[in-house]
Amino acid sequence: MEGIFLRIADFAKQLFSSLNFGPEITSILMALFHVSAIIGFVLLNVLVLVLLERKLSGYFQQRPGPNRLGPNGAFQTIADVIKLFGKELIIPKAADKWVFILATIVVFIPAVMLYAVIPFGKKMIAIDLNIGIFYFIAISSTATIAFIMGGWGSNNKYSLLGGMRTVAQMVSYEIPLVFSLLGVIMIAGSLKMSDIIAAQKDVWFIILQPIAFIIFFISSIAELNRAPFDLPEGEQELVAGPYTEYSGMMFALFFLAEYANMVSISAIAVTLFLGGWQGPILPSWMWFVIKLYIMIFLYMWVRWTFPRIRIDRLMHFNWKFLLPLSLVNIVITGIGIKLVNWLNWF
Repeated sequence: MEGIFLRIADFAKQLFSSLNFGPEITSILMALFHVSAIIGFVLLNVLVLVLLERKLSGYFQQRPGPNRLGPNGAFQTIADVIKLFGKELIIPKAADKWVFILATIVVFIPAVMLYAVIPFGKKMIAIDLNIGIFYFIAISSTATIAFIMGGWGSNNKYSLLGGMRTVAQMVSYEIPLVFSLLGVIMIAGSLKMSDIIAAQKDVWFIILQPIAFIIFFISSIAELNRAPFDLPEGEQELVAGPYTEYSGMMFALFFLAEYANMVSISAIAVTLFLGGWQGPILPSWMWFVIKLYIMIFLYMWVRWTFPRIRIDRLMHFNWKFLLPLSLVNIVITGIGIKLVNWLNWF
């Protein structure tokens, strides 16, 4: 089972080559094959994760959750997809039509692009870039554009305030998130995903960098706009923030991007702190999926356990606590690396 997905990829490559398309066309077709596999993975995960989150939220709040459609409510998310496809796409008369529509596309493109550098198993990575972490940070930072487009294009004061909150929150928490990764990069000595996983052969970086992991986890919740940091769509204040005027599949794309981003950032946490795909007995991709769903469970657990906080406290917590703590962690990591090198010299 270890090489099942690699064999499928090799079969596809041999199939394209046997059709005499040439190396350039074959490379393009393989890239499309990888993109299709990624999109399929994202869509299937969303169906599972939405049901999982509803079941967990019901359990945490002592209520049953979905239990009508299918065995134990298993078909609820399929019914939701059919409902969203059937709903009318309503564009407000005063909205900036093109900006309003393009926001739904722009939000989903970075979410898919992030998966290009995620190692799902041994040799199971679309593109193992030398600057894999840098690529991930660069692409994920563009997600703020879609939210401000949605808020501005809706021509709605609640949507605009939600979009502005999103940008302020995501840009602010991106700084300690990036700084939390520097400790891992310093120890591994590389920005390449495969090198970082290889560096955790003896000990996972969550053991060497526990503070960095906690900072990364908290900052990533703010980056995902999930509770208790879901201020951009605070229902009591802003109805639904940037999503207020969206309906049907346009709203579904924002919803889909949120879960796609949660999976991708969980995958990065697994890669950088939990040893990636490494593990005994089971196939590498199976270990990666197990660790991935443990991280996703933590995100869902936090969402349905802690109450939403005020926007001013959210920003103060970042600038006055997380950011200084992440800088202290970098300094301590640097001192630790120097001490280890000095001791090894003797």
